[in-house]
Amino acid sequence: MDLLTELKGGKRGAIARAISMVENDEKEARTLIKKIFKNSGKSITIGITGAPGAGKSSLINKTSLELNKLGFKTAVLAIDPTSHITGGAILGDRVRMTESTDSGTYIRSMASRGATGAISSALRNSIRILEFAGFDPIIIESVGAGQTEVDISKVVDVTVVVFNPHTGDNIQTIKAGLTEIGDIYLINKSDLQGANQLFDSVRDFIGMSEKNPAIMLTSVKSNKGIVEFAKKLKELIEVRRKTKKSQEQSKLDAELRDIVLNNVKNKVSTMLDSSITYSRYLKKVQSKELDPFDAAEKISKLLK
Repeated sequence: MDLLTELKGGKRGAIARAISMVENDEKEARTLIKKIFKNSGKSITIGITGAPGAGKSSLINKTSLELNKLGFKTAVLAIDPTSHITGGAILGDRVRMTESTDSGTYIRSMASRGATGAISSALRNSIRILEFAGFDPIIIESVGAGQTEVDISKVVDVTVVVFNPHTGDNIQTIKAGLTEIGDIYLINKSDLQGANQLFDSVRDFIGMSEKNPAIMLTSVKSNKGIVEFAKKLKELIEVRRKTKKSQEQSKLDAELRDIVLNNVKNKVSTMLDSSITYSRYLKKVQSKELDPFDAAEKISKLLK
């Protein structure tokens, strides 16, 4: 059986091979994506982001069980933002999510490979592979690292921001770019002290935004709020289906721009490596004859 047929049948080994392909082999990946691209862009994607220790993996484990009970076929891509250093990806998530795997959820840890935030082409193409294999919704879990959570919100249809009363989350952390992106804000580990105060802070600060997001309390430990959270996601999934086509068009615009800019950057980088003019201006900057701004302007004019 060829890879495409196995993927269509939702075979786990084939999905794993295909995702490894888009992570590691650009040429093979392009061939595969060309074949499945036409059928892509229909599954709803949910981004779940928040600081390390917010309890996202256990939360996703329980939530995907509930979503599957509601008739969905859920997949999870867990992105590790630090792994571009080692090239590996975290396995801890999979350990914490075994329960949902048994119920049919497909889970994969991915390295972000130091791409802008976490939006590498590997992520976009992995979503396409999971769609082709029949998964909907697809949950993207990202560790809140700087720009990552804001970037994730550009790729997904629904954004969930997870806070936890014991990770030093306070109103200062909440302000850091997260207030505009969330469709749902969760105060997770709500069995811990300080959860209600954090809930009030988030409600006061975020409740005023145009999006009018939901703010909820959840606790995996005491199984509180998980069913309600899954139902809220179902509601949002149904709403997003209606605007999916225009959402998809703006995402493709962003993706095409990323690819073109990346190609241009690589081209220019190669040109500079072998450019005598660049070397000449570099020497002038290094000897402080010329400042880098003037030098860059002169080099850029020559590139036109």
